[in-house]
Amino acid sequence: MGQQADTQAARFGFTTGQVVQEFGWDDDVDEPLRAALEAALGGELVDEDYDDVTDAVLVWWRDDDGDLTDMLVDAQTALEDGGKVWLLTRKPGRDGHVGHDEIQEAATTAGLHATSTFAAGDDWSATRLANRGR
Repeated sequence: MGQQADTQAARFGFTTGQVVQEFGWDDDVDEPLRAALEAALGGELVDEDYDDVTDAVLVWWRDDDGDLTDMLVDAQTALEDGGKVWLLTRKPGRDGHVGHDEIQEAATTAGLHATSTFAAGDDWSATRLANRGR
């Protein structure tokens, strides 16, 4: 596990003992980043079938994965009030890149808004999505 992955993982703000549900895992995800996130949590990410309350959600998303709005709505199902949604998308110029406008539109429709985006590995960007509030 590299220092860069550790530094990037710290930006997610996860703490030991939190439960983070992961959606969209495939063989193209950033494994060093996943390992650093799991180290911060002190345990493994839980998968899409987990059916208890979670503190945060991590969604790996590519352009051809389907309807992003539906995924974001589904991802919030078991999320604790105030929980974080992290959307990881391919960086510009990479296969499967999702544009910021598409992310913002899907987030808005799902009752969320993008609050920050940063590089999360060589091929991925992370966007934090939060409840819109009234």
